[in-house]
Amino acid sequence: MSSYLKELEKYRDIDEDEILRTLSPEELEQLDCELQEMDPENLLLPAGLRQRDQTKKSPTGPLDREALLQYLEQQALEVKERDDLVPFTGEKKGKPYIQPKREIPAQEQITLEPELEQALANATDAEICDIAAILGMYTLMSNKQYYDAICSGEICNTEGISSVVQPDKYKPVPDEPPNPTNIEEILKSVRSNDKELEEVNLNNIKDIPIPMLTELCEAMKTNTHVRSFSLVATKSGDPIANAVADMLRENRSLQSLNIESNFISSTGLMAVLKAVRENATLTELRVDNQRQWPGDAVEMEMATVLEQCPSIVRFGYHFTQQGPRARAAQAVTRNNELRRQQKKR
Repeated sequence: MSSYLKELEKYRDIDEDEILRTLSPEELEQLDCELQEMDPENLLLPAGLRQRDQTKKSPTGPLDREALLQYLEQQALEVKERDDLVPFTGEKKGKPYIQPKREIPAQEQITLEPELEQALANATDAEICDIAAILGMYTLMSNKQYYDAICSGEICNTEGISSVVQPDKYKPVPDEPPNPTNIEEILKSVRSNDKELEEVNLNNIKDIPIPMLTELCEAMKTNTHVRSFSLVATKSGDPIANAVADMLRENRSLQSLNIESNFISSTGLMAVLKAVRENATLTELRVDNQRQWPGDAVEMEMATVLEQCPSIVRFGYHFTQQGPRARAAQAVTRNNELRRQQKKR
């Protein structure tokens, strides 16, 4: 421990201001980008994003789930099993449990007519299951079997009471394929104001560098053909929110903006909302599902923006307070009515 303290002594008298004054503008800009991507004290970022990737191994390519499962299975088979403390010999000890027969008391015995007794004695399990559904004994079967027996005039359950413990089979839902968008090509198209590019969709791309997103927002300021801009689940924080706000103040063609499911705090949302007031072309804004709840002040600001911006007819956010929710719903309804009247003219 003493050697570690002695090692730290040489850094005590370092003048950080003097080091910063000697840096060139390019080095200062690079340092700013490094600090934006590496913030160990930012609790809004996952643990894996609070510092730079220091692995020295070269990447092995995209994730191959099947190959990974085969490798893990093969590795598990190669591991030698641990010997039991007490070896298993297969010997059975004790006597098997035999449930005693319970005699039904006389007051609980039910006597049916001979015709019913004969019908129930000859009924199959499927018929008994349908009779139980008709009599309202829904605890003996699943919901699907119960409603099938009630709504249909025929016997639907062909498995009987024994099928109660079996779950209903549902079709597996495949995983959503990764976003194939090439960010560099999109950035070039936005900068060149490509007429064919009307939608920028970067949803679910996790590893977009902050400088590249900032450059994309900067290029969007002068673009006149992109109508939809979506950054859902891209791990964007307040620096990206501020860049989006600056873009909204100058862009006059964007109609839809979606920044849901990110790490934007109340400060970043306030910057975006203030910029929306200066934009007259935006018709759809979605900011829901951020890492933390923005607070009452931000929700009140959202309602105020919707009241002062008649161009917004779709707004995506789940309000937690009744007051802002009612004001926002009324403002969106009014904006849609104004849009309908304008179309009639």
